[in-house]
Parts: sequence; structure tokens; C-alpha cells
Amino acid sequence: MTFSLRRARPGGRGCGAARLPREAWILSSANVMIALGYGVISPVLPSYARTFGVSINAVTFVITVFSLARLCFAPMSGLLVQRLGERRIYIGGLLVVALSTGWCAFAQSYWQLLVFRALSGIGSTMFFVSALGLMIHISPPDARGRIAGMFTTSFMVGAVGGPAVGSLTAGWGLTAPFVLYGAALLGVAVVLFYSLRGSALAAPAPLTRSAVTMREALRHRAYRSALLSNFATGWSAFGLRIALVPLFISDVMGRGVGVIGVVLATFAVGNAFAVIPSGYLSDRVGRRTLLIVGLAASGVATFALGQVSSLPAFLAAACLTGAMTGIFMSPLQAAVADILGREARAGTPVAAVQMMSDLGAIVGSLAVGQIAERLSFGWDFAISGLILLMAAASWMRAPETRVVPRSIPGLFPFQAEEELP
Repeated sequence: MTFSLRRARPGGRGCGAARLPREAWILSSANVMIALGYGVISPVLPSYARTFGVSINAVTFVITVFSLARLCFAPMSGLLVQRLGERRIYIGGLLVVALSTGWCAFAQSYWQLLVFRALSGIGSTMFFVSALGLMIHISPPDARGRIAGMFTTSFMVGAVGGPAVGSLTAGWGLTAPFVLYGAALLGVAVVLFYSLRGSALAAPAPLTRSAVTMREALRHRAYRSALLSNFATGWSAFGLRIALVPLFISDVMGRGVGVIGVVLATFAVGNAFAVIPSGYLSDRVGRRTLLIVGLAASGVATFALGQVSSLPAFLAAACLTGAMTGIFMSPLQAAVADILGREARAGTPVAAVQMMSDLGAIVGSLAVGQIAERLSFGWDFAISGLILLMAAASWMRAPETRVVPRSIPGLFPFQAEEELP
């Protein structure tokens, strides 16, 4: 049986003009506070762990265990979303992070701190998986790019401002940021509970499809490309940028911590310039072209970073790389929403998307250190750029996800799109 579909017409009626739902603004505001808190505790966490008299490796493992817990618990988070719904898991995840972060301030030993950080990772994956599911449910097809841009930007604003706030609160004692973040998240959870209570998310419309399974999602070539793209993003944006760029700035350029902070902020500034415009544009012209261009340009720019030796040139290249990354971030989330649709819960496929990003960050952070020691920093940037180019190439064979079914209500998007020539 062949299905007849038409692509969304650029600039067509209603395209890019739909009013954004109230829930999008509420959740984006919450995302700012969530990301701000991560940044608040990041400057003090290593020093706080050191107070327990442990080695440097033990200190770094306190940071790593958070990501490991996220990765390992993501499948369970997906199943919880399938059974209980996104809203309950989102608020539940916030409560878990709030309580476990607050408990960090009262840890009596290194092992207690490690357990509390692992619990924070579990709570984190609960609300990240459910947040993406909520974004899918509240996003009209012709506004998914803009809403994805809002979500990405809100996390970015918090991540950039967090370290500055954390440095200030550290003056009140190493445990103060943990108490403040825990209390702030409790407040956010309460506000969200009451703000969303009267919304469509509190009593969503009956689902018109059964839950989307991983087997069904993996049949779709675009979904497989999205998984690879998230792995590449985790490797380059988190593994390479967070683990290697600071060492490159200090070891190769001989600069201090202040300059490292400026460089990382420059990446974020470049992201911020591109994320929202690219999301808006993807609602008008489709996701695929922006994904190919953004991933390919980001790969080339990442390779070029490793060839720069002066600080002004590196700052310019960092801003450009951040902007190229921003081109594909919103369309990537919007494409996942297109594929999975809003008519059914898709907790497990959504969790897999987050898992690939976490896996890329963990593998990338471990790999770049080995590559730098055995080869050179330049090889790190080159290999990271190549992974991004591979992700871009995968989208060249994938169908456009921004499509509109003609007269087939309830049709699985990933079934219909495979019929596209």
C-alpha cells in the first residue's frame, strides 16, 4: 500500500506563524533554573570532594558517576514515561535531583557523596527524557523548530550563567551551592506542579496510537540518523569541548582558568546566535537541509579549531563552531518530534536519544585524553570533526521529516515517511 504525502511548503499557510503554547514558556523557564543549578555546583564540586581526603581520580569519578547514572537509568526512565506519563516523571525527577543535591551538603564521607551524585544523575535522566517527551506533545507540527530552539536556548542560558553564580555562592562555604540548588529545585517543582495542573499536560487528550516501540522507531532511517547525530553531539560538544579544550588552552596556549572560562562562554555565545533562528527556519523549509549543513559545517569548523595557535583566532573559531553547532541542534530535536509524533507516548525511543548523547559524552571524554597522549591535540579535533561529518552524511540518505499526511488520520509518521521518494 502506497501512501500519498506532500511536503510542507516553505512559507505556506500557518508555517512558522503558530502561537506557541503556554506550556512551552513555563517549561523553558524551568529549564533555565535547572541548568543554572548545574552550573552553580560545578565550580565547587571538585573542591568539595577533595575535602574527604581522596585522590584526584576519586574526585573526577564523582563527576563521571553522574553521567554514568544518567546513561544506565535512561531505559528505565523511558519505561516509566510509557507507564506513568511525562508530566509525573518530569516533576518526580526534579524532586529526586533536589533532594539528592541537598543531601550532598550533609555527606559524612566520600562514598555518601558518590551515592548522592548517582541519585542526582538518575533524577536528571528522568526529567530530561520526560522534558523531550513533553516538548513533543506540546509542539504543533509547524512550530516544533521554534519550541526546540526555546528549549535549547533556555538550558544554554542557565549553563552559561551558572558557573558565575556558583563562584559567588562558594564564598558562603563549599556546601552552600548544594543547599541553594536543592531548595531552588524544590521551588521549581512546586511551581510546575501548580502551573501545569490546569494545562493540557495535566489531563492530556486520549492518545490515538499505542506506545511507539524502539523496533518501530528504528525502522525509520531518519531516527537512526538522529541517534548518530546525538552521539556526535555528545562527543564533540561535551566530550571534546569540556574535557579537551581546557587542556588545549592551558597546555598549548599557556593560558589560565579565566581564559578557559571565556573560551567556553564563546562557544555558548555562538550557539545562542544560531539556535532560535535555525529552529524557526526549520519550521519553514524542513529539517534535513539544516541538519546536513549544520553537522557538516560544524565538523569542518571543529577540525579547524585544532589548527589554530593564537588566542584571538581560537576565540573566533570557537564562536563560529558554536554557531555551526547551533544550526543543527533545534532541527535535530524537531526531527525527533516529527518522527515519533504527538499522538502516542514514546518514552523508550526518547530515552534512547538522550542515551546516545550521554554515551557520546562519556566515550568522547575518555577517548580524547588517550588520543592526545598517544598522538596529539590536533588529532582529537580532526577525529571529532570526522564523526560530525559522518552524522551529516547519514542525513543525506534520510527522508525529510517535516511532512504533512494528506488524508490519513492517526498514521504513524515513520511509516508514511518511508514512502517518500
